[in-house]
Amino acid sequence: MQLGDIDFGGNLFLAPMAGVSDIGFRDVCSSFGADATYSEMLSARAMHHNPKKTALMTIYSEKERIKIGQIFGHEPDILAEAISNPLLSHYQIIDINMGCPAPKVVKNGEGSALLKDLPLASKIISACVKASKRPISVKIRLGYDHDNSLEIGRMCQESGASFVTLHARTTQQGYSGKADYEAIARLKSVLKIPVIGNGDVVDEKSYQRMLSTGVDGVMIGRGAQGNPFIFSDLKKLSYDRDLVAVIKRHVRVLREHYDEAFITKYMRKHLLWYASFLNGEDRIKIATSQSIDHSIEIIENHIMTCSE
Repeated sequence: MQLGDIDFGGNLFLAPMAGVSDIGFRDVCSSFGADATYSEMLSARAMHHNPKKTALMTIYSEKERIKIGQIFGHEPDILAEAISNPLLSHYQIIDINMGCPAPKVVKNGEGSALLKDLPLASKIISACVKASKRPISVKIRLGYDHDNSLEIGRMCQESGASFVTLHARTTQQGYSGKADYEAIARLKSVLKIPVIGNGDVVDEKSYQRMLSTGVDGVMIGRGAQGNPFIFSDLKKLSYDRDLVAVIKRHVRVLREHYDEAFITKYMRKHLLWYASFLNGEDRIKIATSQSIDHSIEIIENHIMTCSE
């Protein structure tokens, strides 16, 4: 995919996932072939009032090729102001989140709640485009409680967005049901700007099905949790599938920036995704672990035992 003078080098995007897309995870996914990576959602208002709270979320790995910073909010002027915040200076593209279905975000009129107020959504995009010398993209859903994605997509295009990413579910669906690939194909057929498809890409079959919609890029979220190898698999790249080495790398990168107490609790979910093959007592031990190194030892011992 090419966007102006930005060459993505491929079509695989790692999704922005709150509480998941940390620097270590982005580093690992990039090393296995992710062409572009997104930050976690960055609050425009938090950058306005307390940038220190956001600073750690904007650190990046040298492995990340195309870095996209995702901001959210509901006030056009605050979002436009965030564009020039030094914390976002290293991102080649700024993305506006209009797709998050989390209740705590929606109740503030942010994320996918904006799909219920398209005039406001348009003002936000236009204000950000006017304030930016970089491309502005928008991540959307099919709609809030029904599919009006064509209307939403056209609004994004007319407001100046450089491309859109469609997660093919409504807000009320959350992550239930199946992503509507036909809706992605329809949107791609009517927009002049690039469309990135998102939803349920977990293997070669689902990847090819997504590509059949005609999209310019494919975003992978949950399919990469515990499986950063998916990017190499889809690109048919050769690699060493050493899970323990990947986990240790993820942890090592986090240790360069965060204290051990935080990492210990934070990494539990990642470790359980990486070690989805574990069950019973070992999963409980990792879920309650007070030692990352001990958790890695449990995983390593299991793998060694199974290979004997």
